[in-house]
Amino acid sequence: MSTHPMRVSGRPVGAEAADPAVVHGDTKLLRLVLRLDAAATGAVGGAAVAGSTVLDSALGLRTAFLAGVGAFLVVYALGVWWIATRPNLRRAAVRSVIGLNLIWCADSVLTAAAGWFDPTTLGTTVIVVQAVAVLAFADLQIIGLRKARRNA
Repeated sequence: MSTHPMRVSGRPVGAEAADPAVVHGDTKLLRLVLRLDAAATGAVGGAAVAGSTVLDSALGLRTAFLAGVGAFLVVYALGVWWIATRPNLRRAAVRSVIGLNLIWCADSVLTAAAGWFDPTTLGTTVIVVQAVAVLAFADLQIIGLRKARRNA
């Protein structure tokens, strides 16, 4: 029988500190950036859903496309917010957010460059600007993850 105090999980108290799946150290920056990412993503998604019928002609993107992308962004934002507010940040979850942000950025740039969906000049500009914003969030999330590692 072990003399270590046990938690309900069956692991010794303090075992969380040794868990490589959890981000350790100073996670304030990482949590802040994840929450800002979630808030911005949710706002853009909500605007796309609510304004899809008004924005379609200005952006040159179909109403159904804008509404679908907007709905996806709202759901994604809720997931990112959930990840950011957990007591323990899971390394795989944070890396997934970073990876998905990088994929979104690359796909947006490719969409704008290839002229897929035939956006207007304003539509292309919006696609590129949001790609740059998403890349900035990914970069700041990487910085936050590294900072937490250094301070662990």
